[in-house]
Amino acid sequence: MAGRVPDGLDLAVGADGRREPGHDEVGYRMSRAIDRNSSKTARDAESGPVPADVPADASLLLALPKGRILGELTPLLGRAGIAPEPAFTDDGARQLRFATNHPELGIVRVRSFDVATFVAFGGAQIGVAGNDVLMEFDYPELYAPVDLGIGRCRIAVAEPRELGTHDDPARWSHIRVATKYPEITRRHFARRGVQAECIKLSGAMELAPGLGLCRRIVDLVSSGATLAANDLVEVETIAEVTSRLIVNRAALKTRPAQITRWIERFREAADAA
Repeated sequence: MAGRVPDGLDLAVGADGRREPGHDEVGYRMSRAIDRNSSKTARDAESGPVPADVPADASLLLALPKGRILGELTPLLGRAGIAPEPAFTDDGARQLRFATNHPELGIVRVRSFDVATFVAFGGAQIGVAGNDVLMEFDYPELYAPVDLGIGRCRIAVAEPRELGTHDDPARWSHIRVATKYPEITRRHFARRGVQAECIKLSGAMELAPGLGLCRRIVDLVSSGATLAANDLVEVETIAEVTSRLIVNRAALKTRPAQITRWIERFREAADAA
């Protein structure tokens, strides 16, 4: 059983946020050849052979997002049996890498948009990321086996209140949108036959309509208070968002027992919430 990949892990997050069959390894983004007969993996190609049985105490890195989500994430870590060192919750601490009560498990804290990249390219083996990030980058190197049920919000289209009183989204054929999710936005509107011209911003999307950059925005919405404060209204929901446990595909294949143990811990912690 130690080397068995659990049911449900042959799934990746698709562009619509739903789980889909995993991508073929031939399309592996690192463009490394995989010799199935010699049990090599993509990491072998960069750092040399990986033993068939990686020690159970081999080091793992857990990538976690900075920001408000930590308020919901910290209790979940506790239920999973993970206690980071005190500096992790110290707002004055400058370090980004932390030890835990498990000698084999460390934590790195990075921008929410960077978690998926760290895990996809092997900087960390597991992580926590919103499915908005997974949908935007659509990395085939990632599994998302557990919906943690935290960080609930939605990706929505919004526009000025006065425009919303007479606007009909069903009649759009071309729109200009300010967003930090250009790929999600283009795919969403392309499915409806609408051409979306995206202006990439990293924040303060709500300012864009009032400053003449565009008439509409696509952004994360939780309570809607920020939209209301800027005289904007939601006109369409693109996707519901929660945080997911994500796993590097190659790491899972080389350390199935070790990583599966953490997957199950996080699953139990999420179920216990």
